[in-house]
Amino acid sequence: MPKSNRPAAITGDNAAIVTPRTQADRMFRAAQECVRQRQRYSRLVDHGAHEEEQHGALRIACICDEVLVSSAKAYETIAANASAHREEDWWHKANSLWHAVREYNRRHQECDQNSRRFSTHSPARLAELTMEYDLEASALLALQHALTAYRKVVPDAELEAGGAARVA
Repeated sequence: MPKSNRPAAITGDNAAIVTPRTQADRMFRAAQECVRQRQRYSRLVDHGAHEEEQHGALRIACICDEVLVSSAKAYETIAANASAHREEDWWHKANSLWHAVREYNRRHQECDQNSRRFSTHSPARLAELTMEYDLEASALLALQHALTAYRKVVPDAELEAGGAARVA
């Protein structure tokens, strides 16, 4: 079997090796799945799928959010002490992705908190909540753009065969 030119941590050779690049790839894959699951949930809601199916999809999306936050924190920890890669393209795209992940998570948490506190149904309060959800959607779109930018400089971060399950 021919040897791959992918980093060892991606191919499984010495999989315990943790580098800024492998952590960035991990964050990329977590963000990719998070976006995919959020889009899936949105489609189910738009099409009026059964409530149980929507609830299940939302639970999966929430798990993906948790994995994404965990991977971003891991990247932040290792990247904070790594200066050798600061001139490489992947480093800049990974940092942009990290920023997009943080902003998405911040907006998502704010929407959750504001939704829980939604007790008055005044037009002003409803407009405020609508704006929060629009900002969350915008953060998700920014996350998609950061994913696309990272994928362009690090195409081997994607583990799907042939890159079939891409988030555009």
